[in-house]
Amino acid sequence: MASAFYMFTLILLLLLLPFTTSAQHTICPFEAIYQLGDSISDTGNLIREGPAGAMSYAARFPYGETFFHRPTGRCSNGLLIIDYIAMALRLALVNPYLERGVSFDHGVNFAVAGSTALDASFFSARNLHVPLSNSPLSTQLNWFRTHLNSLCHTDQTDCGNNNRLERALVLVGEIGGNDYNYAFFQGKPIEEIRTYVPYVVGAITNAVREVIGMGGIRIVVPGNFPIGCIPIYLTSFRNNDPRAYDDMGCLSGLNDFAMLHNNYLQRALDGLRRDYPNVVILYADYYTAFQSVLRFVASSLLKACCGIGGEYNFDGSRMCGSPGVPVCPNPANRIHWDGVHLTQEAYRHMADWLTGDILSRIQCVW
Repeated sequence: MASAFYMFTLILLLLLLPFTTSAQHTICPFEAIYQLGDSISDTGNLIREGPAGAMSYAARFPYGETFFHRPTGRCSNGLLIIDYIAMALRLALVNPYLERGVSFDHGVNFAVAGSTALDASFFSARNLHVPLSNSPLSTQLNWFRTHLNSLCHTDQTDCGNNNRLERALVLVGEIGGNDYNYAFFQGKPIEEIRTYVPYVVGAITNAVREVIGMGGIRIVVPGNFPIGCIPIYLTSFRNNDPRAYDDMGCLSGLNDFAMLHNNYLQRALDGLRRDYPNVVILYADYYTAFQSVLRFVASSLLKACCGIGGEYNFDGSRMCGSPGVPVCPNPANRIHWDGVHLTQEAYRHMADWLTGDILSRIQCVW
């Protein structure tokens, strides 16, 4: 079984690597990738977390239809950014932490769809409900520590954690988007949600500090997407004033909010670099990477592929995976998969942009 999986992974890399790497970038000799985050990078933890996750949309067809031909827990029709990053670094796809009987030799994915950067107490104090995951960033960090400690029982050279992470890439996020999503969609005014930004960014930077304490020396921290371009937001916050929209048809005020978070995060990362001059801490610009996809794909820019109803083909009461909700005939021609997440094709273009940017700055000579 293990050899069959190895052959599958090898064939996968040979087929897809040309599309995700550039000859001018040096491929770092990374031995593992560790991922913390939410649905943008969850490869199967939510569907294994409990009954609610097992019944979630990501556990149903047509999720996974394009690449895996079955649902894997990825919130897309196929591969995610983290999958393409693994391929670009010539590593196997990173297995979810909660999956049993799989290899973690080349890293672990701790991301859980629906997760937040902040713990539940922050939201309950503000009368907000976190409906999906019980595994915020703090829980994922605990899993990370548990995993590293478990390596001591199998390989004494990995004790102390530092050795294991010496040649690893750690991605802290994207995380924090749901902290804002839950507030926006439960009716909190944007003026109040702006006050959450320092707390969310503080949780992310504290997580980076913890990863450094575990031995991480090459860390990537993604920012937020331009949420004003996402069908769920475009549908929920529709505005009759054409001045509320930019030239791409996105809601400018919501994109400005995403930039507020991203700018705050980048300033915080600057502070971390001063505190840890021997650690490579990179900001991954998901905002610009997404915008590059918007400008690349001309057709159906803001419509969901899997969805129904309205200008953006999105209805929150009839989500992708619900009975009778259709899928577009060619997801490769769409950016948005289900009105919340992107298609494999969009993630591929984003990953191509991001890996070029990351590999040019990662300082991978050792």
